[in-house]
Amino acid sequence: MLRAAGRQVVDFGDSVSRPDDDYPDFVVPLARAVAVGGVERGIAICGSGVGACVAANKVPGVRACLICETFSARQGVEDDDLNIICLGGRVVGHALAWELVQIFLAARFSGADRHLRRLAKVAEVEGIPSKAAP
Repeated sequence: MLRAAGRQVVDFGDSVSRPDDDYPDFVVPLARAVAVGGVERGIAICGSGVGACVAANKVPGVRACLICETFSARQGVEDDDLNIICLGGRVVGHALAWELVQIFLAARFSGADRHLRRLAKVAEVEGIPSKAAP
């Protein structure tokens, strides 16, 4: 659907599902690519979305969130510069997942001073030099 919508896609998943597939094996390379700017935004999916979110957020520079409703899909990007959306493949239906992804990809970070200040505090916890004014 992303490709049909004209989006460039880098797929970090497995082409064939295997019983020993573990979400960190796919989510961490995605998160690293987002963190270094190799891809602008990421979509991580596991059964509930929780594990994908936990794994992604271990990578400095990643701001991943489990999203299951439209407000947070937009607001997470606008206010918190969310760069990975995590979805639960077993708990979010296809239609809603597609709607959430479209909202997430269309949203833009506001760059408001209060949001930059907050993100600088988060980056400090990660040990990342701040780009925002103190």
